[in-house]
Amino acid sequence: MLFFRKNLLLIIFIAACLQMSCQNDTDKDKFQNTDMYDLATPTIINLPQELDEISGIAYYPKDTSVFAIIDEDGLLFKIPIMHTENTRQWSFDHKRDYEDVILKDSTFYVLVSNGDLIKVDFINDSIVTGKIEFGETSKKVNEFETLYFDDSEKKMVVMCKSCEDDNKKKVSSFVYNDSSGNFTSYISLDPAAVVKKIEEDGKFVLKPSAGAINPVTKDLYIVCSVNKLLLITDREGNLKNAYRLNPKIYKQPEGITFTPAGDMIISNEISLQDHATLLILKNKKKAK
Repeated sequence: MLFFRKNLLLIIFIAACLQMSCQNDTDKDKFQNTDMYDLATPTIINLPQELDEISGIAYYPKDTSVFAIIDEDGLLFKIPIMHTENTRQWSFDHKRDYEDVILKDSTFYVLVSNGDLIKVDFINDSIVTGKIEFGETSKKVNEFETLYFDDSEKKMVVMCKSCEDDNKKKVSSFVYNDSSGNFTSYISLDPAAVVKKIEEDGKFVLKPSAGAINPVTKDLYIVCSVNKLLLITDREGNLKNAYRLNPKIYKQPEGITFTPAGDMIISNEISLQDHATLLILKNKKKAK
């Protein structure tokens, strides 16, 4: 009887190992790495509780830290990547639905979900803010989550997550014109190209969460939290590749930024009882 039990336990153990092996193989097939990044093995940095709702992020090369915003409160955070316990915060506005942030020169621009931008400057010991309004047309039914700056083109771009005129057939974006103070139509993404690349079904609706220009390749990288995707396009929005993100790692990816050397950083909102995180992905092609 003891012999039977030992053999039964051995059989169960072997079956479990085989199942795990098959599952790992399936994950490898489904969740591919890019040429530059091992998406399966990022360095994971847990964040303090006040950053549970972390959204957009911007890298600060002067001291290798990350600036971040959270969803509902007008707070700007500075996160030392290797010492998150020393995170600092500043209040810049009242409660709104904040989605993304960029650092252009010495000015922060924070995206509100309706397309407006909050301009944030540090002057001596004070914070000075201003607002750039997207416009009133369909403002209540349009939703934006992506703001990025194209340094090569000197363009600040907001991208739709869900805009009425897109009608699920495209994903529009708008560029801000400094001279006129207005937003005008810019590039658009083709969801059909994404569907073809990832072999998705017809119910697919593309919903970008954040974007940033890779300083090494000059491509636009877009993370989609709802779709669990990383898209790579050229600066005209033409799809180069699409990668499924493993939801065990990329639980709620809401922000993306790059270091000057091309290391990619993605922010994850809190998921269930877990921590909010920063995911650091080293540029494999970086010169040594």
